[in-house]
Amino acid sequence: MASVPDMIKKQPTRIAVLFPGQGSQIVGMTSELAEVYPEIRDTFSEASEALGEDLWAICQDEEKLNQTQYTQPALLTASIAIWRILQPKFKKAPCYLAGHSLGEYSALCAAGVISLADAVRLVHTRGQLMQEAVVGIDTAMAAVLGLEDHRVENLCEQATEHVDGAIVGAANFNSPGQVVVSGNAAGVTAVIDKVKNTGKKAIPLKVSVPSHCALMAPASSALAEALAAIKFDQATIPVIQNRHARVESSAAGIKQALTEQLSEPVLWSKTMQELADKQINILIECGSGNVLSNLAKRQAQPIASYPTDKPTRLDKLMEVLS
Repeated sequence: MASVPDMIKKQPTRIAVLFPGQGSQIVGMTSELAEVYPEIRDTFSEASEALGEDLWAICQDEEKLNQTQYTQPALLTASIAIWRILQPKFKKAPCYLAGHSLGEYSALCAAGVISLADAVRLVHTRGQLMQEAVVGIDTAMAAVLGLEDHRVENLCEQATEHVDGAIVGAANFNSPGQVVVSGNAAGVTAVIDKVKNTGKKAIPLKVSVPSHCALMAPASSALAEALAAIKFDQATIPVIQNRHARVESSAAGIKQALTEQLSEPVLWSKTMQELADKQINILIECGSGNVLSNLAKRQAQPIASYPTDKPTRLDKLMEVLS
């Protein structure tokens, strides 16, 4: 039987590049690549100067790296640093870009919509707004495994209706059978209990803010003001955004989708289906870790995916693309 790379070579190569979101951060991320590629440290220096923070040092400090306002610019910088290594290696530009949650900002930066300087400052502000929105609120997130999307949504509705003070909703539709819920502790705990009653699993996640839920509404409104102050250029590569799993062509449409994304769910499964429908046959995960590559294996129509956060992984990708 032909190997995946052999099968790919028999088809016209159609590439999409994916950018990971919060939760993919790893202490020392991109350090191995930095030993081989000067673009890594150069990009971190550029981003650090724009932000007024030493992002490379933050990547070596676990406590600081896991603070949302630093996690976001650090992850974005890591992704763009790897993108700068990849970009000259493409024989032709990727067909599409997409990013999971925070990763959407990396995708837009890679597509030339936002400059790196503006992007790191913007996501730093985004992280601060997210943190400020839930001061004094006991919050939580959990991954629900093995239930259909609509059943998870129904459980969130039941918790909201029947548990006093509960706020909870579906935050990330990551893959068939994996939905992340987000909200206050009362709401998420209620959903976890309801999931257990079905015989399926709900795993609490270690996060500092409950992304993509109603609790982020104040942050979403403030983010709209920050976005309004930044110039967005025409994308050089189409970016499929999380909000509606589609490409927004205008600057106003892109900004609106980013604003709504903060308090609305990430439609990642639908995004991946869009890429499958568009005949994409290679996915490249551009950033820290391999979370998105693992999710790609679980989609209804799996697409071969390649992480790039280490020299060995990058070499493997280059073999496939050669």
